[in-house]
Amino acid sequence: MSSELCAVGIQEHTQAEEMKGVRPLTIVIKLGTSSICDEETHEPLLSNLSLMVETCIKLRRQGHRVILVSSGAIGIGLRRLDLKKRPKHLAAAQAIAAVGQCRLISLWDELFKQLRQPVAQILLTRNDIADRTQYLNAANTFSELLNMGIIPIVNENDTLAVTEIKFGDNDTLSAITAGMVNADYLFLMTDVDCLYDKNPRIHPDAKPVEVVDDISSLEVDVSSAGSTLGTGGMSTKLTAARLATSAGVTTIITRSSTPSKVFHIVSYIQSLKKESGTVTPFRGVGPSAPSSPLNSQIDLFNLGRLSANSPAENSLSSSESYLPAPLHTRFTAKPRAIRDRYFWILHGLKPHGTVFIDEGAYDALTRSDKAGLLPVGVVDVHGTFGQQECVDISVVKRTAEEKYEVISVDVGRALVNYTSVEIQRIKGAKSSQIQTQLGYADSEYIAYRDNTAFFDEKFSQP
Repeated sequence: MSSELCAVGIQEHTQAEEMKGVRPLTIVIKLGTSSICDEETHEPLLSNLSLMVETCIKLRRQGHRVILVSSGAIGIGLRRLDLKKRPKHLAAAQAIAAVGQCRLISLWDELFKQLRQPVAQILLTRNDIADRTQYLNAANTFSELLNMGIIPIVNENDTLAVTEIKFGDNDTLSAITAGMVNADYLFLMTDVDCLYDKNPRIHPDAKPVEVVDDISSLEVDVSSAGSTLGTGGMSTKLTAARLATSAGVTTIITRSSTPSKVFHIVSYIQSLKKESGTVTPFRGVGPSAPSSPLNSQIDLFNLGRLSANSPAENSLSSSESYLPAPLHTRFTAKPRAIRDRYFWILHGLKPHGTVFIDEGAYDALTRSDKAGLLPVGVVDVHGTFGQQECVDISVVKRTAEEKYEVISVDVGRALVNYTSVEIQRIKGAKSSQIQTQLGYADSEYIAYRDNTAFFDEKFSQP
């Protein structure tokens, strides 16, 4: 046996031993179309798929719970029907997706069957989780499947989805799934090792970004689009990372052609947490784990690997109980996670309009006693929507009568008690005047505080 194979075997054995005794983790892995089938021939990349199956099985044998989010229905459908390119017409694309999804899940089932691992198919559209009861039913189904040791394979229901009810891309779908199941890790598998400060296909001197604590301050080139078969790109992955980390999910971008990285990266991060005494607590209901102190010692744009002299590494045990992780980008989870109902309002629903509120109303909504949104604090309404539909919330500064200046756009979302027409009539009025102006008063509030959520996690806690 070669020394290289021996080293790999020792590394896997060491990591497997380290992961024993660690509480079960919930891990969501997203594979894009370019990782599943060839962009030109549309033939399934069996080597990639087989390695991913082996990685999922290895994680399952360590006691972890695994969810696979798999694109590729249209790509596989093109191969099945001997078509050369994705059609432009929606109906044709949906028909091909119907053929491809059948073949895709069959392919996954056959591969997992070789290792006696049962799988389940879950197809979603945003419409499926727009209703709170359906959202909870979906979460309960995921929970039961995972408790039974089954690996759910998730995809957007391309056969039925139209623009109004699409997630847009499977990066977003995987992030919503991760938030729904309170996952510990979300892996966004792609065709590069990690996020770079510049497009590595164009700039050979591009440097890797390894740890990101604040996505809003990130300065990187995300101009590269997805494949001709897929709908995503690096930009959608950053959006998904922002969504998932707000829910307390550590998000990782890494190369899909070497799926075994998932196992090694999980082992590496858990080793860091173990050494620093911040092993993640059980992720049921409640706040997410605090970020490892190591993260604060790693400069976001110090893009090299941790050197032997780095303060972070020197703070670890000198026994070298873990081996370096493969190259990847890790987005650290927010210390105060947005969960459950607030997460559903922010990310499970599609807004149908915007309600503009003044600074006083925003202060009332975000203070500790959490007041509801009264009509007196509403300045304007855009869009057309009905009762109990979701709207964006933007904050404005009143400058003169009937005039205002927008301060903050889309700070949160809310389920409203009145239609857009009704809110337009009662905006700026006192609650006692609703009856007079409308002839009825369903509620004194435009939106209850429990039906209002903000993207700033400080204001979206139970």
